[in-house]
Parts: sequence; structure tokens; C-alpha cells
Amino acid sequence: MAPQTQPSREIINVQVGQAGNQVGETFWNMLLAEHGLDEQGMYKGSDDLQLARAGVYFSEVEGVGSRSSKFVPRSVQIDLEAGLRSGPLGNLFRPDTFITGESGAGNNWAKGFYTEGAELIDSIFDVLRKQAESCDSLQGFQIVHSLGGGTGAGLGSLLLSKIREEFPDRMLSTFSIIPSVKVSETIVEPYNAMLSLHQLVDNGDLTFCIDNEALYDINTKTLKIAGPTFRHLNDLIARVMCGISTSLRFPGQLNGDLRKLGMNLVPFPRLHFLMPSYAPFYNSQSKAFERFSVPELTKAYALDFQPCQGQLNFFDSLFDRKNLLVACSPEHGRYLTAATIFRGKISSREVSAEFMSKGPDDIRCLAGRNKELFALCRVGLAFDSATGLSNSTAIQEVFKRTSETYQEATVEDDVEEEVEEAAE
Repeated sequence: MAPQTQPSREIINVQVGQAGNQVGETFWNMLLAEHGLDEQGMYKGSDDLQLARAGVYFSEVEGVGSRSSKFVPRSVQIDLEAGLRSGPLGNLFRPDTFITGESGAGNNWAKGFYTEGAELIDSIFDVLRKQAESCDSLQGFQIVHSLGGGTGAGLGSLLLSKIREEFPDRMLSTFSIIPSVKVSETIVEPYNAMLSLHQLVDNGDLTFCIDNEALYDINTKTLKIAGPTFRHLNDLIARVMCGISTSLRFPGQLNGDLRKLGMNLVPFPRLHFLMPSYAPFYNSQSKAFERFSVPELTKAYALDFQPCQGQLNFFDSLFDRKNLLVACSPEHGRYLTAATIFRGKISSREVSAEFMSKGPDDIRCLAGRNKELFALCRVGLAFDSATGLSNSTAIQEVFKRTSETYQEATVEDDVEEEVEEAAE
């Protein structure tokens, strides 16, 4: 019997710049695996639920409703440099969705926003309108970009404002990678990040903050990877992106689309900067030797925590700093809202009891008021995992760090200018 797809509320993915496209490639690789698709977009899976809501991110273009169906990502790939189609997934996407420039942005926010990026905006929106017109019920856009580069920050900010003008009633979510000196020493990254943040505040509906500093710490301290590369960082980001989109891509009751997700997590329009977390973080070589229970996935702030015998204890909790993808301390702030997505063979009763008994005070309070704090999904993943989304005032630490780095760089520039003027 052919797998049946259900009507889906579509999302258009937009990946901008080198970082956005590299993360996007890893994300699409994981989506293909979870939906039972090969690198050509052909269905090879065995579970009909894999395709039940595949239309959220994919368009079915051949053999509709049959096992010979071909699925094409609903995505637009943008960069101000050439060479986007050189990866192994280059033939998966529609050829007209690759939009590139020639000269590049050179880590210059103004080039992405005002000059080279602005020259491409018309051709970008021709493709976006074509993608939107083919949707039956478009729920919104998902932008993957970095705030440190010229294309991701500059052109990404321009796209945010233009999409808001063109599609004012659609949801606009972003996966925004925040720069850190631990990963890159490019001097202009703080400038690019500061110039982009106000665009995110004004035009975004949901911003999933992904901090390079936190990714670096997870790789070095938790996964014990000496000198992690961008491939290691991108793998962590893609895992969390898949976890966050689980309730959007598979049948369920909670947070079934972006608008419901925003309604549950954003108490005020400008307070839409969310802190993702994930458990368990594991080294790919040791995954086959590990098994995690609900208490291990949800432990939080237990000062007298003693790991269970015979089980690996890389992870303290879903709400602990070690498992957050932003470098901040949750105990320094207050949780406004929170939601979790559990995947695998997990009991909902066990999850609810764990939150009520051992979660942080703020989370226990939220769980007491909202019985649907978590969602469960048993499709698409072979092992138990949990993804958390929290809206906490502790996120200010990340913005303060970015602001301080920007101010330090500005002072250094002013000192250099004064020295040059004195020398003249």
C-alpha cells in the first residue's frame, strides 16, 4: 500500500551565506534520513508516518501518492559567492533556487545590506514568490544564517525586512548563529552582529539563538573533541534544528505549526529570542553503547546529583547550562515560557512526573499551569532524545557579551586612529 501524505502547512527554508548553507546541508541530510528519503529525494522508507507531513519542508513532484514519489526541498540557497551546488546534495534542489553573486561580501555588513546584497534582492524574491505560490497553506519562512558574516548578517537582515513587507501575515523564524572569539577571530564579527540584532528584534517572530561559544564548549568539554571544526559545530546545530521541527514535521497535538509554537513561547512580540537545548549530546562513536532514561534527559540543577551506575553521565540535564546552545547561566534569569520535544519510546506520564518533581522552580510552575508543556514523537529517530526551547531572561548575557566585544573593538579602533593622527 502506498504511503499517504496529509495536507501540510508549508515552510519555505532560506539559507544565507557560507555558514547558513553549510548548516543547511547538514540539516537536509538529517531530514532525508528521518523521512526515509535518499539523496535524490526518492522515498526508501518503511513507515508511512515518515511521509504523513513531509509536505512541510518538501514538495512532492513525481509519483504523487506512490512509493516511487520524488520529494524536492522547499528551500532557497543564497550566497554572494559562487560554488553553492558543489556539495553531494547539489542535485536534490531545484536548479533555479540557487542564487549567487560574484564578488562576495568580504565580512562587510554594508555590502550584504546595501550594495551586492541589494542587487540580488529582486531575483531572490522572484524565487520566493514562485515557491510561495505553489503552497496550499504557507505558514511561514525559516531563515538560517550567521550574524558574524557579511552575507548572513547583512543580506540576512535585508531579507528579514523585505519578507516582513512582502508577507506581513506569515510567520518569520530564524536560526541565528551568534559569533564568538573562541571560534573565529574576525575583527568585524561584533559589528555585524550588533547591526543585525535590531532587525531581528523588529522583524522576527521566532529567533532560535545558537551561540558559537556554547557549541565550542559542548564539543571540547562534553564530547571531548580537541580542536572542533565547523563540521562538528554544524552537526550539533542540525540536530537541534531537527528536534525543534519535530512537532512541525510529524503528526502530533502540541505546537503543530510555527504560529502555535510562537503563541506558546512568546509572551510579548519583542521577547522572541529562544534558548535551545538538547540531550543527550553524544560522540557518534559511542552512541551504540548508551541508553538514556527520562530522568537523565530532564535532570536540572540537582546539586547532589549522583550518576546512575553503569550509565554514561556526559549530560546533567536538558535545562542545564552544559546542554544549552547559548553560553549563559539559566540560574541568572527567570523562565518566561518553555517547551520540550521528546523523541523515542518514552512514557508521557514519566515525563510529566519528572518535570513536576525535579525541574527548576520556574519550569515546575509552568508545568503546573500548562499540562501540555511537552510533546512526544516516536517517528524518524532510532534513539531517545529531548529538545528544549526556553524563553528566559538569562539570554541577556549573550547580548551583553556581544555588546561588550563590540565596544572593546570600537575603543581599539579609536586608539589606533589617534596614534596614526599623532604620528602624522
